[in-house]
Amino acid sequence: MTRCTSAHVDLRALEANFRLIGAYLAGARARLGLPPPGIIAVVKANAYGHGAARVGLALEHAGATMLACADIEEGIELRRSGVRTDILVFGALSVSDVSGLFEHRLTPTASTPAAGRALQAAAAARATRLRYHLKIDTGMHRLGFRHDNLDRTLAELLSSPNLVLAAVATHFATADDPASPLFEAQRLRFEAAVARVEALGAPKVARHAANSAAILRDERVWYDFVRPGALLYGLVPPPLTSTLALEPVMTIRSRIVSVKGVHAGESVGYGARFVAARPSRIAIVPAGYADGLDVGLGGRGAVLVRGRRVPIVGAVSMDMLAIDVTGLAVETGDEVVLLGRQGGDEITVREMAAAAGTVPYEVLCRVGTRIERIYNAAE
Repeated sequence: MTRCTSAHVDLRALEANFRLIGAYLAGARARLGLPPPGIIAVVKANAYGHGAARVGLALEHAGATMLACADIEEGIELRRSGVRTDILVFGALSVSDVSGLFEHRLTPTASTPAAGRALQAAAAARATRLRYHLKIDTGMHRLGFRHDNLDRTLAELLSSPNLVLAAVATHFATADDPASPLFEAQRLRFEAAVARVEALGAPKVARHAANSAAILRDERVWYDFVRPGALLYGLVPPPLTSTLALEPVMTIRSRIVSVKGVHAGESVGYGARFVAARPSRIAIVPAGYADGLDVGLGGRGAVLVRGRRVPIVGAVSMDMLAIDVTGLAVETGDEVVLLGRQGGDEITVREMAAAAGTVPYEVLCRVGTRIERIYNAAE
């Protein structure tokens, strides 16, 4: 028996978003007489909660140059789902079992000297050569070789006989903050670092740096590849805006399982956080924080029922939430849209994140494993 609460993933919208991004890149580059950058489609964190297996196959079908994931285990899952295109592993590898890279044809990112040594040793043991991407830290200060210390740290990696440098990358810390000067500083540091890598003996290689926010913000950082994540799933990183007609890919739906009246002065839910100011009708929806809904939505968020926006009241509990449907002719079994469109209204990811006091990416990534993903067919 299928649970009432489910996530509906529109693979047609996903592929349409990919094509829109591709057309946007191609159009801008054509005005300069340049070819468009390749698209490294980011499917880490279970494709932002959408389901990496099906999403990866759809993006491969749409024409992604590569897919990108966070770690080797995510890459293996993509291969087991049938993905055949190149897969880039973003994450740290210093303490990982790197055998999966070779068994499943994954491309690693070398972001520390220790990772480089581990990759070289593993490739040498297999008497093979391994292509990798080099991560440069230009100001994020997480992973990557410091941009200002390359002469001391890169010699060993670049001289590794079994490793082949395929691309150089960095990651912007403030691409979604137009007021921050760090973005421009990182751009300049990255371009200087690439020149230094080549001066140290590396061949001229591809470059990539632009996540979704950077794609929208500055054409100069598109380089040879771009790395959209949020844009693929129909999300424009706040506070940025875009003229791209992107479609949200995920809708979360449930159904009302109970409707009851409460008197003025009576409370609803844990902690008695909601007290009815008038005689009210309260409906119960079988979705809660175990499904990934933020507890911050209680008293702040809303859902759609019969095309009308109604508030979430009281505490969001593990398996249920309460909504105030006073004045609406709702019944048990009525559809509830927690995320997405119903009638002429829509609950967006950005709206839900703002109500919960978090970021939109977390809203999507937290969609729980017990929520079934239901996919339509890709085009």
